[in-house]
Amino acid sequence: MTTENILSIFKEIMKVPRESGHEEQIIAWLQKRAAAHNLECKTDQAGNVLIIREASKGCENSPTIILQSHSDMVCEKNAGVEHDFSKDPIVAVEEDGWLIAKETTLGADCGIGMAAQLAVLEDDTLQHGRIEALFTTSEETGLTGAKSLEKDFISGKILINLDSEDEGELFIGCAGGVDTTAVFKYGTVEATKEYVKVLFRVYGAEGGHSGDDIDKNRANAVKILARLLYQIMDKCSIELYEIDGGNKKNAIAREAYAAIGFDRKDMGRVMKVYRENVAATKAEFALSDKNVEISAERIGIEDVDSGKMLYEPVKAIDGNTAALLVYALNAAPHGVLTMSNQIKGLVETSTNLASVKMMPGKKIAVGTSQRSSLASSCNYAAQQVEACFALAGATVRHLNEYPGWQPKMDSHVVDVTRKAYKKLFGKEPVVRAIHAGLECGLFLDKYPDLDMISFGPTLRKVHAPGERLELASLDKFRMLLEQVITDLK
Repeated sequence: MTTENILSIFKEIMKVPRESGHEEQIIAWLQKRAAAHNLECKTDQAGNVLIIREASKGCENSPTIILQSHSDMVCEKNAGVEHDFSKDPIVAVEEDGWLIAKETTLGADCGIGMAAQLAVLEDDTLQHGRIEALFTTSEETGLTGAKSLEKDFISGKILINLDSEDEGELFIGCAGGVDTTAVFKYGTVEATKEYVKVLFRVYGAEGGHSGDDIDKNRANAVKILARLLYQIMDKCSIELYEIDGGNKKNAIAREAYAAIGFDRKDMGRVMKVYRENVAATKAEFALSDKNVEISAERIGIEDVDSGKMLYEPVKAIDGNTAALLVYALNAAPHGVLTMSNQIKGLVETSTNLASVKMMPGKKIAVGTSQRSSLASSCNYAAQQVEACFALAGATVRHLNEYPGWQPKMDSHVVDVTRKAYKKLFGKEPVVRAIHAGLECGLFLDKYPDLDMISFGPTLRKVHAPGERLELASLDKFRMLLEQVITDLK
């Protein structure tokens, strides 16, 4: 097994559409690849794929090792980028030691884990016990595949999860979580023709993973937009025509916009608030998210070059709902709520204000997610979010709850992996828990005897355009995986 082979397989995976909930093509691709290498393959009703390679000669009595990753990816792209995730391959470049998708997500989360699994399965030189390579579905949108896994689908007692993003760190626990969605119903009124109409946009934010990056003070475009609208509404009456921001619940919102109207006499007050927000945002994120921007553009006027109207709003959201929506978005918590008292530097509980979307049927949906290593704290965080939006008149639901993974301090696979890392690289790895959600907690519910660990190469900007894979770390990841498999036999 070589690093080049893993990278080559990953580049093949990049050509296959695999957005969460639409994994049909990647499932078929895995099945076909297994058949091409004469490997046993089975697929359950949830689309989970298990590919099996029997033990090497002389290793028949070695323990079965489960290698696990998820087959879906978060599909995010920059505004204005023409990319259809249902058919277009991911485009990436190698630059300064990184493999980077500059305008979309790369899908190395968890495509590089998939590639490593396949490289192990297809290697005729590696000595190992029985290998069960498990590829689960829809991890990014609710861990659906792991939740649906049947109790007899896998047989091994050792599981290596390949869905981590920091080389040199071994993960032995993770947060649990839940998604909370609030839905507002609204009426419409005629837009006031005489009003000045402006489109405010927040863009250029780095975004990122709502677990791994929640403590990095990344700009949240929805929160920035909500603050701007709230402060404008404090100065004058407005009409809200359209609002949109963020996307996936497990990603920090990078972009947001709102189209509003107001009396011409209030133009000075509105623009003063706008300029103050631009300055404040730049100052607050000068070190952590320096490229975030806020723009203002007149709409409902004739374009000088084309002679066409620039988006003429016809209807406005009724004033009461618009105000309650803005108040709730402004009040809703976002970010780190508590840090762990047990593990230094670990976020214990957080919440992510992920998105605001206008939906068919005159509805506006606000998506959020909560995470915590303590189930009680996760539930309370979700209740805080629920209370905020319920007070504003929204209907609130909690979905996709999943358990955390509690560390096992006497783990054999952790001990083997730690020793392998020190033997290979001459230093101790960091052994810790992670604030992101992994499928391991769900596996443990169904297979309580599992001994698990998670590790991977270094990824950055996960769940955001510009996602990148550090190539040097991929080599170390490959060496460690190979060594652990060899030592476990």
